[in-house]
Amino acid sequence: MSLLPVSMALLAAGGQPWKDKAIPDWNDDDTHLILSDSPWAKTVHPAVDPATNNGQRQSRGMGRGGGINLGGIGIGLPGMGGMGRRGGMGYPGGGYPGGGPGGQPTGTGNGGSTADSSQPPVLRLRWESALPVRAAELKAHEANAPTLDADHYAIAVYDTPDRMVTGDSQSLASQLKKQAVIKRGGKPDLKPSSVDVLQRQDGPVIVYLFPRSKEITRQDKRLEFDAKIGKLRFVQSFYVDDMVYQGKLEL
Repeated sequence: MSLLPVSMALLAAGGQPWKDKAIPDWNDDDTHLILSDSPWAKTVHPAVDPATNNGQRQSRGMGRGGGINLGGIGIGLPGMGGMGRRGGMGYPGGGYPGGGPGGQPTGTGNGGSTADSSQPPVLRLRWESALPVRAAELKAHEANAPTLDADHYAIAVYDTPDRMVTGDSQSLASQLKKQAVIKRGGKPDLKPSSVDVLQRQDGPVIVYLFPRSKEITRQDKRLEFDAKIGKLRFVQSFYVDDMVYQGKLEL
């Protein structure tokens, strides 16, 4: 009997030690992995759409209205006492003081002054509504993570510089809603019911909300999040079988 499948399984498990732990037992390394490199968290290198380059350059620097807060959602974590959360934890506008999630700067200045404006940024995506992500944010003390309701799948895009998007939050959200889908093989695309643009010092956090009434199941196998943000275009795959924690599909 070949030992290769067993070895591959052990190797995969070794890269995700949090999978075999209860949430209260996750350590700092576990939460970092879940939020940065896990079935629910991806890094994406978008392409630049040259057709929008000139228009974005001419309109750069336009102001924005205030951010839009999401509804509330609570999660109960066994063994964590009073750490369950409800909505309303965000600052006005949903911003993260001091830069990225958890107060960590992202290095993409508000106007792109410290970045090479000719190069597309590296974006971080999180399947924000998944329990492991919400729990990891809580354990990492990201008190200002986007608040969500229980009726939507949510995908959040981080590290989009201000220079890449223009206009007020409401108009921008309306445009972004038209330019994003979740693709599933052999099924109709899932379209967001709304998009929230949460303002913060180093640029917006963009949260795409998809209705849970259009259920995603393990039979869907692979999901492709296809989106355009200003002149940035990207497609990121999520593998449903990997998005399981403690025997349950977590989306």
